[in-house]
Amino acid sequence: MELSRASTVNVYNTRGRALVRVTITQVAVHAGVSVASASRALNGQIASAKTVAKVQQAAEELGYVADATAQSLKLGRTNQLAYAVADIGNPVYVEMMTAIERVVSASGYRLVLSSTGTSSSSVDVVRDLGRGYVDGMILSPLRVTDELLSALAKTPTPVVVLGRLPDSATLDTVRADSITAMRLLVDHLVEEGRGDVVFVNGPSDTTPGALRRDGFAAAVAAHPAISARSVGADDFTIAAGYAAALRVLQEHPRPDAIVAANDLIGIGSIQAATDLGLTVPGDIAITGVDNTELAGVIRPGLTSVDLGAEERGRVAAELLLARIEEPNRPAHTVTVAPSLVVRGSSRARTQGPAVSPPSHRTEASDLNDERAAR
Repeated sequence: MELSRASTVNVYNTRGRALVRVTITQVAVHAGVSVASASRALNGQIASAKTVAKVQQAAEELGYVADATAQSLKLGRTNQLAYAVADIGNPVYVEMMTAIERVVSASGYRLVLSSTGTSSSSVDVVRDLGRGYVDGMILSPLRVTDELLSALAKTPTPVVVLGRLPDSATLDTVRADSITAMRLLVDHLVEEGRGDVVFVNGPSDTTPGALRRDGFAAAVAAHPAISARSVGADDFTIAAGYAAALRVLQEHPRPDAIVAANDLIGIGSIQAATDLGLTVPGDIAITGVDNTELAGVIRPGLTSVDLGAEERGRVAAELLLARIEEPNRPAHTVTVAPSLVVRGSSRARTQGPAVSPPSHRTEASDLNDERAAR
């Protein structure tokens, strides 16, 4: 039996809330139009203004919500994109996420956030792309394993990687330049008269840990007059940085500078120095990497290298959208150049932050730099 308009409201709507899921058929009955007309009106297809108004009013009164699964099957898209990172609390990832969301939302996409944690979780996230819950993903893996590379090669969903992959991986990638970042920091400390520098790294089996370790080694090799060594923290966190720096600063002779692998380790190092009664930068200069918001609010301000997190996020989002629209386009690699931001943690007096704006380069210039480095 066909429901009347009044009975439809009574059965399916109480105080503005649907008792059961309202269907488009019920919306059509309530509006007094055909199901086809209701569907056209709700999906932005050709329909008279009068019909659209009636259908939209009926949908609102009944509490109708479109079935996203059915729509995605019909359209072949979910209008969702994923952003997968190891630690959603890390301020670098948050800055990237903000830039990514700004780009994709302007194109009508919703951003879904996923925390991968370990390398195995990254593999699981990539494999799950086959379920079709998103139209594309931006992935920032902490570790790049053979298993992850295999999963990336097999996924039918467009993926852009924030980080470095082997040359054999034909995927869109956006890279930071950690090698140059370390050089900028070491050169700065040498200019400030520091002669005994310790690099406090995070786990060296991670991509950033390995690149920053190698970058530091190359940077100090250019300054044979200084003494330099590396120690490892258990993680890229404030607590891990504090513990590692505490050990370093209690050694004799004590170094006069610490290069931290990221800002969180740098902030932990400042706290360790303070707890030992040392002055920063008087007794010890401390620098970080990433130039997060925290680097500017801690006292003294943390000298840091800006790796262009916002720019990397923006470029990654644009590459992903381009890949979705043109699946067969050639893979692109973009490297974002770093810039040094000098604050009070590495020298007693500053004339304000010394900043050179980051930029991005294409795959060709990146490959030329790598050949030169070899």
